[in-house]
Amino acid sequence: MITDQDITVLGGGIGGLAAAVALAQKGAQVTVLEQAPEITEVGAGLQISPNGFRVLQALGLEQQAYAKAMRSTGVWLRDGVSGREVVDLNFEAMVPDDTFLLFHRADLIDLLANAARAAGVTILLDQKVKDVEEVPDGVVVHLVDGSTRSCHFLVGADGLHSVVRGKLNGIQKPFFTGQVAWRAVVPASGREQAEATVFMGPGRHMVTYPLRGGSLVNIVAVEERDAWVDEGWNIPDDPANLRAAFSDFCDDAMALLERVEDVKVWGLHRHEVALVWHKGHMVLLGDAAHPTLPFMAQGAVMALEDAWVLADCLSRAGTGPGGALYQARRQPRARQIVEAANKNARNYHYSNPLARFFGYNALRVAGRVAPSAIYGRFRWIYDADVTQL
Repeated sequence: MITDQDITVLGGGIGGLAAAVALAQKGAQVTVLEQAPEITEVGAGLQISPNGFRVLQALGLEQQAYAKAMRSTGVWLRDGVSGREVVDLNFEAMVPDDTFLLFHRADLIDLLANAARAAGVTILLDQKVKDVEEVPDGVVVHLVDGSTRSCHFLVGADGLHSVVRGKLNGIQKPFFTGQVAWRAVVPASGREQAEATVFMGPGRHMVTYPLRGGSLVNIVAVEERDAWVDEGWNIPDDPANLRAAFSDFCDDAMALLERVEDVKVWGLHRHEVALVWHKGHMVLLGDAAHPTLPFMAQGAVMALEDAWVLADCLSRAGTGPGGALYQARRQPRARQIVEAANKNARNYHYSNPLARFFGYNALRVAGRVAPSAIYGRFRWIYDADVTQL
């Protein structure tokens, strides 16, 4: 029911581009407005779990994904200070038919942008949006340069500071979680395994995994702090500050941090899941609807799920009822995943030595006796297949 409908997507990130592909494949005439002068994202990695990979498969992008990403074999939890193993979750043994991918973000963006263009999507760059206005037969997008663009239906995939979210929900201020995160990409030593490693320590942890065939290593390091102001993703920092924060971590962790030459830092803020995702001729998608902390590696994956479900709902019910159906299908799951991410941070940050001792040993025992039970806590996330609803 969206064949030849004029749909505009605000935002050329993972969610916006995936939505553009899915909507175009359903017959819509799609335009993406991206504020940056080029479609690119450098210096960061991401993990795509099986629920996200199923969306890439459904979009016909399975082989392209395999060509651009590494297949993860598991997650290795270690005591960051001693370096001792806590538990090693082997995906190949537990869930051999499921696919976990390790992507450089720029490579996934490139894959989706190429797929969008191949599907007939128009991508316009350097389109900075000032405001959006609903009119009787659609939406008018007001750009910073004074020009306007009109469309029948608007998808707000415009991120944390979404103009569309503000229009639908009003101003909602986030709050600082008491944690900051550094991110960096460093050259690999060549000995890294194709898995995510989590170094856990008192009040902080560090996640690392290889990218691009093992030539690079992605680092995300989180530390608890009393205060922070800026929420931006690209605040440069001195690598010495990162190394100082983790100076008592084991040699393996410090060997990675010693290779950091360029690092960004950002304060982790909690945003509520938007109450209103759809109204009239507008919907929200991805971080604009449900920003999440990075402790379940589901931010990009949820955006992929949103994209498929939105296209499916609009094609089934049209842009009016379809928007409401989309919110009904996506909002409860998004709330559950965001809450799981909120809770998961403290599992890595035992500050009390006694709590850390018992917590790590409980994980070690579970890892030996029933590793699938640890994985099973999150099967409700990974086993989901939104393409089959």
